[in-house]
Amino acid sequence: MTHDNGGFSESGLRNLRGVLARHVDSGKIPGLVALFSRGGETHVEALGTMQHDGGRAMSRDTIFRMASTSKPLSMAAAMVLLDECRLRMDDLVDQWLPELADRQVLKRVDGPLDDTVPARRPITVRDVLTSTFGLGMDMTAIGAPIMNAVFENGLTPDLPTPMPEPDEWMRRLGTLPLMHQPGERWQYHMSNDLVGVLVARVTGRPFEEFLRERIFEPLGMKDTGFHVPEDKIDRLPTLYAPDPQTGEFHAWDESQGGRWSAPPAFPGGGGGLVSTVDDYHAYFRMLLSGGVHGGERILSRPAVELMTTNRLTPEQNAVRNAMATNNVHLSFGQGQHGGWGLGMAVRTYRGDYAPIGQFGWDGGSGTSTYADPDKGVTGLLLTQVGMSVGNSARLIHDFWTSLYQAVED
Repeated sequence: MTHDNGGFSESGLRNLRGVLARHVDSGKIPGLVALFSRGGETHVEALGTMQHDGGRAMSRDTIFRMASTSKPLSMAAAMVLLDECRLRMDDLVDQWLPELADRQVLKRVDGPLDDTVPARRPITVRDVLTSTFGLGMDMTAIGAPIMNAVFENGLTPDLPTPMPEPDEWMRRLGTLPLMHQPGERWQYHMSNDLVGVLVARVTGRPFEEFLRERIFEPLGMKDTGFHVPEDKIDRLPTLYAPDPQTGEFHAWDESQGGRWSAPPAFPGGGGGLVSTVDDYHAYFRMLLSGGVHGGERILSRPAVELMTTNRLTPEQNAVRNAMATNNVHLSFGQGQHGGWGLGMAVRTYRGDYAPIGQFGWDGGSGTSTYADPDKGVTGLLLTQVGMSVGNSARLIHDFWTSLYQAVED
């Protein structure tokens, strides 16, 4: 899948370093770690500090909350099961997730929870892996009864109820109607948490344990997981959610005693991982290599191709595209890619400097992780500034704009 045509130009690298430094020097980004590679050439930039008021410097082994960039990685567990024929794309999920059998579907997304019709068909593995099973985060439906019920039942992280352990999470999920018919429409996030429950039930093992054995350990991802052990907690920076009006830094999560300082009740494949630039680099380089790492096959080439190419029909994708283009004032321009594979975005049109075929995703904690089979580029940018304001989104945009200028053909 990789086509290496050289490395990076020296002038481009100088410009990129200057762009990153400018964001840190502005005081709006306390610190960052960036890693980018092409062929055998890898560069790392660690700038700034782990707290907004100083303290320990950012370093290559700083551990970050990956937020929604967890999605491309956690999906690999399901791909292992597809490779082993323990899952099939059009299997019904009822046998593993009986809570989702015999679904009712809302007549209107903003209607009462009991105003429903029967689902036209059962939910399949394909529906779950493509984020089209019928429930998800819908920012256009905030305040509707169904979204209120999602939040009140703790079906999304810390909004406002903590997520329960997986079996209880499934029980609560099973009490709600679907927002859309199975397979009808792409919806964000909840499918990726559901993938973790599905993998655990198919394998009979905890989701993290299976991920660790089949993905993390073969790739040497020693600092990736759903929490940070005590002997590494000093490498986890404070996560900030700046005030949207004043820009003042507010600590959303501290390292000591914070959300990631102990194993979670629910290991969220949609946004629960912590990791480092080197760990994620190993994963995305494996994808660029068609599923092989260090001579060992992690995923089959067809599995990688299934993940990293568009899986949505125009009808399924219409709302996703509309969400990206109509809500740039909320997303600060993130999410405009055109396509969606399995657990990640896929660029199907050229709307900025990144070429068609680039795949990966961004995270609300100020993270960005992509690979590009056309240029053979992998890029990772990790910060500790959440997207309550546009500072990290603008940094991410400038990183990719500058990185592609540095590519030397």
